[in-house]
Order: sequence, then C-alpha cells, then structure tokens
Amino acid sequence: MTTLTFEDFKPGRFGTFGPRHVSREEILAFAAEFDPQPMHLDEEAAKKSMLRGLSGSGWHLGSLMMRMLFDGFIGRTASLGAPGVNEMRWVAPLRPGDDLTLDVDVIEARVSKSRPETGIVTFKSTIRNARGEMLCEMEAPIMISRRDAASA
Repeated sequence: MTTLTFEDFKPGRFGTFGPRHVSREEILAFAAEFDPQPMHLDEEAAKKSMLRGLSGSGWHLGSLMMRMLFDGFIGRTASLGAPGVNEMRWVAPLRPGDDLTLDVDVIEARVSKSRPETGIVTFKSTIRNARGEMLCEMEAPIMISRRDAASA
C-alpha cells in the first residue's frame, strides 16, 4: 500500500468516499452509550422535538466522518495526528437508513515553520445523505510527514 505524504495533498478536491449505511440500531446504540437525549433514543419524543423524528447524535455523525476519513485515506497517510478541529457544523439531522457520502477538499497545505520535516494540511470534509443534503461540515488540519522525512 502506498503511503501518502504531505506532497500528495494539493489544494482542491481530494476525493469522495463512501457510501456508508447507517442503521436505526446503530443510531440507538451510539445514543444509549454516548448521547442519551430523547431525540436520539425515543421515537415519540423525537417526533415532538424540533428534529421531527429520530435522529443520530451529531457526535455520532462526527465519529462516522472520522471513520470514513480513516478508511478513505488517513489510514494510508503518514499522519502525525491533528492539533484540533477548526470548525464543525451540524446542518441537518442524521436519520436511520441514511447512506452517507463524504467529500474531502484540501483548502491549505503548508510546511510547518517550527518543524520543516512536517506539513500541515487543512481539509474541509462535507458529509451528505443519498438525497445530496449536507448533514455535517468540518474543517480540520492534519500534520503529515513530508516525503523525505517519511522515507528516512
């Protein structure tokens, strides 16, 4: 498997990943463990909420996004980790039965000033359902080894 290094990430569209199916059972299990609010666990309570039906937690959606990023390319990248997330927005609810697709764009790629063997790539990731509706958007930098450092 080819290891992707900093030099492989140029500004622009990097790729599209998925689809990833999300079941009702998966939404309920995540919510029971990590975000047990009524709109994520109880159909009747969810119908009365502003979401108007059972929906997955935004944190579940963020976790799914991370998994799709890893399976799509981070798992074969000379990643050194991330210093955080610049922005994350939940735009529409995750619903049982959704099939998710993830679009990833490189919005910036620069060499670290303090560690020149490292590059910092900022990605904008957008997750959509099968109807094309944006559910979540995230902007986050990842530290990635430069080619010479990765091969050393």
